[in-house]
Amino acid sequence: MHRTRTRFAARVHRVASGIERRGVIATYELNDRLLANRGSRRRFARDRPALDSVQQRVLDELRREGYATVPLSELVEPEMWKDLDAAGERFRTETESELAQEREGGESSLRRRPGKEFVVRKYAYGVELGLDDPWLRLGSNPRLLDLANAYLEMWSKLEYVDVWYTPPAGGEDERRSSQRWHRDFNDRHLLKAFLYLVDVDEETGPFEYVPRSAPGGELDALWPWRPLGDNYPPQDELAERVDGRAVTFTAPKGTLIFCNTSGFHRGGFATGKPRILATFTWDSPASLKALSERNFAFRADNGSGLPGRVRYALT
Repeated sequence: MHRTRTRFAARVHRVASGIERRGVIATYELNDRLLANRGSRRRFARDRPALDSVQQRVLDELRREGYATVPLSELVEPEMWKDLDAAGERFRTETESELAQEREGGESSLRRRPGKEFVVRKYAYGVELGLDDPWLRLGSNPRLLDLANAYLEMWSKLEYVDVWYTPPAGGEDERRSSQRWHRDFNDRHLLKAFLYLVDVDEETGPFEYVPRSAPGGELDALWPWRPLGDNYPPQDELAERVDGRAVTFTAPKGTLIFCNTSGFHRGGFATGKPRILATFTWDSPASLKALSERNFAFRADNGSGLPGRVRYALT
């Protein structure tokens, strides 16, 4: 009887999960085609950004390859980069101090996510951020936001803001989770940015990307993106199909990498030195309605004078 009940419960769970899954997919598709994204596209059509030559170059590369790199100093004023650099160094110092406490058996307040314990996060989820936070200011900076909106051809939502510290893996560790080739589940309309806060070489776990593998690209049919799809293909088979086309982003501190991570990518497998970066995700309103949730709540106490597209991105 116990076995019968267990099998029945498992079958009920599978059915319920299937129904829930179909409901989430239907909600996403409805919001993408008719509801949330339709209004967002109208806003964009009424207020298209005027891009300068640097932004246009980045946009052209994104549309062609699915990624683009640019020194952050070409997009923001020097004072902003100075503040971000100092904030990144504080995060590094605090994280390394607490990691040392952990190694000695002490307690720490380091933030990690289940399944991705190899990354220490500044925020993770459930934080409240205002415009006094330098990382939120960068994620909502009009020059970056205009690029995201122009690429997605809609007013986007800033979904994720965080700073990551990835310690070197042990000598016998293998790639896990997002260190393996995968597509992000968040959205088919997606732009992510990684800002290197240290020089990144082969030992620092550089970001890697398969060009033209995002939806609409030449390689989008390779285990294509689907809402709630199985986004981790057989690794050896993918490597064979890609045939050496992946790009490895070794680059100096201050490099900003834009990419559509609904295309295949991996990173963070540091072997000799820690990787420290800030990361931002802009996606469509449909994603927040169905597939993902923000990792922060915007504290709007001083946001009443924001441009409409910035206020839309944060709320």
